[in-house]
Amino acid sequence: MRIAKSALIQPGGNVAYAVSAVAISLFAFAYSLRFGQVAILLYYALWLPLIAVDYRKVLGNYNRYIWIYAFAAFAFLSVFWSAAPSVSLRAAIQYLTQVLCALIAVRVMDVKTLTLGIVVGIAFVIVYSLLFGRYELDVIDNTYSFVGAFASKNQLGFYASLGVIACVATVFIFGERRLWMAVAAIVGLLSAYVLAICQSATSVLTTVVVLALMVGLRVVLTLTPDQRKLLVIGGGTALVVLAVAGVYLGAVDAVLGIFGKDSTLTGRTYLWQQGIAAAAENPYFGVGYQAYWVQGFSEPERLWEEFFIGSRSGFHFHNTYIEAAVEVGLVGLIIVVLTLLTILWGHLRRLIEDVRNDESYLLFAIAVLLTTRSFVEIDILTPYTVGTFLFYFCAGKLMSARRQPDFSAWARQAQPEPLAH
Repeated sequence: MRIAKSALIQPGGNVAYAVSAVAISLFAFAYSLRFGQVAILLYYALWLPLIAVDYRKVLGNYNRYIWIYAFAAFAFLSVFWSAAPSVSLRAAIQYLTQVLCALIAVRVMDVKTLTLGIVVGIAFVIVYSLLFGRYELDVIDNTYSFVGAFASKNQLGFYASLGVIACVATVFIFGERRLWMAVAAIVGLLSAYVLAICQSATSVLTTVVVLALMVGLRVVLTLTPDQRKLLVIGGGTALVVLAVAGVYLGAVDAVLGIFGKDSTLTGRTYLWQQGIAAAAENPYFGVGYQAYWVQGFSEPERLWEEFFIGSRSGFHFHNTYIEAAVEVGLVGLIIVVLTLLTILWGHLRRLIEDVRNDESYLLFAIAVLLTTRSFVEIDILTPYTVGTFLFYFCAGKLMSARRQPDFSAWARQAQPEPLAH
């Protein structure tokens, strides 16, 4: 039996395959530590064989994607000065192939299909955690939290955040009704429930911020493109002023207090200090990609002991920029920051200038989620994570064909209907 190419690689025509591929990929990312190489091989089997179906369409012109590969390429280069060359080489290969799979997904799938896949994938991830998960004592703040089948409540919280955002987008951005609306309602409620019981302040706060942003953008999008620009500039300036005022007036401490946290962020500020000191020792190029948290090295061993990490693995500086500075230095840090800013600005610009762009509506929200989490997590720096996959999917979509704004259509919509005689 022959399968039509469109059923595999045609955006919009391959919904069954693409939704399944995204859902399975999310499950593999979530529980790769549990299922090991089988999960990762399954992830590769979903995306890489599509190259053989039609390599021209699936790969496209990769000269346009050079800037997207910049960090992965620099991670490879870091092997030459890495404190643990074999570790850096292995991790760099994994990261590069993760980027490749994400860009394949960009070529064969539209954003609506991605959203539906996230909804299904989050459903499986959350149900599995509810069935086989556990509560765990956080030795730092001495509280019990539901971590599911993950090693950390923050990882579970991230998936719950994505679940809430994807379910809202399914109904209110892409307008799904009937079956998908019912599925989104169920998964959204499950995600919100897990978000509550995992007690991850990071995940709760970032989810609230992104949902507020999505609601605000809905109002902005009722205006003309020129009016949007003025409102975004004014609103952005006001938010910056309010944020700075909130810091000085103690609003941050008040919010943290709601979650039982203090201004040290459960020891993270001390960890950041240690990371900054480590980055200063190799300021320009770092110690090598993923070459810091290596068993046997004195500094990570000390920090593992201080933070009661018995497994001596799966730990980091809880800050994307500090982690990047330690591993790949100032050069790598600049690459990460420029890539992130390009994604944010690119999708915001499309959202403002186009009459309607549901694609950038959601991808900008996801980029903001990753940005807000980047100050306390490292979602986009490691291979085989949903954060990295979505980060490069957002970047790749900026290179896809853009629908030009139809200002004549906007003008027709804006004109009042003639009065009946």
